[in-house]
Amino acid sequence: MKIFCIGRNYRDHAAELNNPVPKQPLVFMKPPTALLRENKPFYYPDFTKDLHYEVEVVLRIVRNGRHVEEQYAHKYYEAVGLGIDFTARDVQQRCKEKGHPWEIAKGFDRSAVLSEFVPLAELGKAPDDLRFSMTKNGETVQEGHTADLIFSFDYIVSYLSRYFTLNLGDYIYTGTPAGVGPVAIGDVLVGQLEGRDMFRCEVR
Repeated sequence: MKIFCIGRNYRDHAAELNNPVPKQPLVFMKPPTALLRENKPFYYPDFTKDLHYEVEVVLRIVRNGRHVEEQYAHKYYEAVGLGIDFTARDVQQRCKEKGHPWEIAKGFDRSAVLSEFVPLAELGKAPDDLRFSMTKNGETVQEGHTADLIFSFDYIVSYLSRYFTLNLGDYIYTGTPAGVGPVAIGDVLVGQLEGRDMFRCEVR
């Protein structure tokens, strides 16, 4: 099982971090040990003092594939979930300044919160018309609409399959909208997709 993540896939998020808008998907990966499911608490790691949340729609791959043409990419996912890509922003910045990879800022244990999945057919919505949001301690901090993605779900699936064989059970975190920010011990994060509560994550 692989966890793919797409960075800077909403223009407003790229702008808020003063990053250029990518011309191709910015891809990084998290190991399976990054997954945090079943609304289990997240424990603030001791190697960062600037931990940020990033809420994202997540795809689950339902068949194996390689070199998938974009027009057939929709056959490789049937449901969507919601997740958080926790980021140690201070660690990431230090890595960037040195020109180093920044997996330690993104792929650490339990850094990928993941909800259960809802079939798109049940939602009755097209993949490019999904609204999602997240609250921190009851206050909305992020809101997104997949119509605003720079690279669509189908393009992402096709693009990834050029470089990696996609396997049943792989996950794709598709990018976060504007509004990312810090969390502290005691914060409670709740994610919603099309009005449904998808996850509740308490920071300890």
